[in-house]
Amino acid sequence: MISRVPPLRSALLLLLAGTAVATVAPLGAAVHPPKLEYQMTTLPNGLRVILSEDHSTPIVHLSMWYHVGSRNEKPGRTGFAHLFEHMMFKGSKNVQPESHTSIIASIGGRSNAYTQEDATVFWETLPEQYLPLALWLEADRMATLRVDRDAFEKEVEVVKEERRLRVENQPYGRLNEILFDQAFTVHPYKHPTIGSMKDLESASLDDVRDFHNTYYVPENAVLTMVGDFDAAQAMQLVTQYFGRVPKAAKPVPHDIPKEPEQTRERRAVIEEEWPLPAVVVAYHVTYDGHPDSYPLHLTSKILFDGESARVTRDLVYDKRIAVAAFGSANILEDPNLFYAVAIVPANQSLEAVEKALLAEFDTLKTEPVSEHELERAKNQFMRDYIIGRETDEQKALHLAHAAAIHSDITRADAEIDIFEKLTTADVQRVARTYFTPNNRTVLYILPKGAGRGGRR
Repeated sequence: MISRVPPLRSALLLLLAGTAVATVAPLGAAVHPPKLEYQMTTLPNGLRVILSEDHSTPIVHLSMWYHVGSRNEKPGRTGFAHLFEHMMFKGSKNVQPESHTSIIASIGGRSNAYTQEDATVFWETLPEQYLPLALWLEADRMATLRVDRDAFEKEVEVVKEERRLRVENQPYGRLNEILFDQAFTVHPYKHPTIGSMKDLESASLDDVRDFHNTYYVPENAVLTMVGDFDAAQAMQLVTQYFGRVPKAAKPVPHDIPKEPEQTRERRAVIEEEWPLPAVVVAYHVTYDGHPDSYPLHLTSKILFDGESARVTRDLVYDKRIAVAAFGSANILEDPNLFYAVAIVPANQSLEAVEKALLAEFDTLKTEPVSEHELERAKNQFMRDYIIGRETDEQKALHLAHAAAIHSDITRADAEIDIFEKLTTADVQRVARTYFTPNNRTVLYILPKGAGRGGRR
């Protein structure tokens, strides 16, 4: 699995904090981590089960991936996937509200959940002897979740406050929202995972119950366990607890609107309550797993990964026209964006910053990157790949992502070979394919009251 990119504001905070990224030794076959050992089974009700034994420590990590995220939401119903993540902790037929987390904590374990654009994930890490308890808890809330009005209304207020803290009251917290709203027209990637205040306020109990009945069903889920257990015994437990969960009454819908091809450059000037202006340049790119997605990831590392990456070095240190510069290839299940952001000091020309950002993309099209830069990017990928497979939780993430998003569990190990074979010509090819004027969105985001002339 390719590691997910951080939110725009997280990348900004890392850069403002001066975080440096080190490279590793030259790439080679000797540094390959061992392949993941696993077995995969599908229950009659459609639940996919992945088991991977690891007896190095007496713990087990369990994750339940539901293949539903903000990508599945309709206009006017944004934030439902994230809201429902919260509702999954509000009790079931046999478990009281908020007890799921406290039960896991009482036996020395950890548990939590998170919502992404393409999936919602619930997980527990706990001592191996309590695996039956964790399986029972997950099966119980899948089959008998309690969705009552009082809990629903309280949780809507909790999510609204979370939005205030994470988005509205954070410096540059709305950067994600602004960019994706401007760059997309119909695809649900247009709206943020946390949703809008308006949609959260208009959500109804019936909407939430329908969302659960539609997406939180066995055939839309992947259960993954990595750790100290016997696979045969674990499978018996899974069958015992999850085999009784009925199939959904109707097929899970996959009617995601396709974003039409962009045929001309989009530009916008927007005002926000920010201390300094920002210039954003973004291009539509392909989906996770497409052959072009791999050189795009390396391109992202060449441009943005570390203090010596091209964009940071050029705009922040050499030209000194930005106080921070960052970006990434946001590669998801459906085509998404490759973006660059520069935070601009007062009295600096935004046009000059835009010109510098565009030059970085254009140079990739006209001049092949050096073999040294390519090796550096591959080393950074290998660093992330190896570090990202150290724990049971990380191994489970790779396996579940491959099964849930790619519908091909072999991708959990196969991508490393793809990256090793990439060349400078591959990087230049994807730059020429995607970094075109007609495929571009350019934003000037100004502090309120700065005017709309494009300068500070």
